[in-house]
Amino acid sequence: MSEYDEIDIKILKEYLRNARQSFREIAKKLGLAVGTVLQRTKKLEDLGIIKGYSAIIDYEKLGYELTAITEVTVSKGKLMEMEVELAKLPNTCAVYDVTGLSDAIVIAKFKSRQELSVFTKKILSMPFVERTNTKVVLTTVKEDFRGLLNE
Repeated sequence: MSEYDEIDIKILKEYLRNARQSFREIAKKLGLAVGTVLQRTKKLEDLGIIKGYSAIIDYEKLGYELTAITEVTVSKGKLMEMEVELAKLPNTCAVYDVTGLSDAIVIAKFKSRQELSVFTKKILSMPFVERTNTKVVLTTVKEDFRGLLNE
């Protein structure tokens, strides 16, 4: 038996729609007992499938008008250490270990070009970073990190 099933997926979809829903609300929508939703939610948390609960924020309305995608090339053998350091930078939203010409990709958001400049120079000053290639997003067509379960 797998660690999760279709009922678990339905519960996850409800959390993606609105993480503030109560167990009772989810149970009613799915035709389940409240205890079932509670038990399965706990199981999904214990398995690490649910890592936390959060709000979906419009960062542009908070003044973060620039999104940058930075490719980072790192000296051999130091990639994991660098990714940990990149993840700690304040504007970083995501760090991906990738294949291809670059070793990692960093997605970050900024309120100004100055913030982006400081961020880029900080990365370039890190030991073992050989080079970066930064792209600035002109238009965000879709940005939804709620995952594949989102409908």
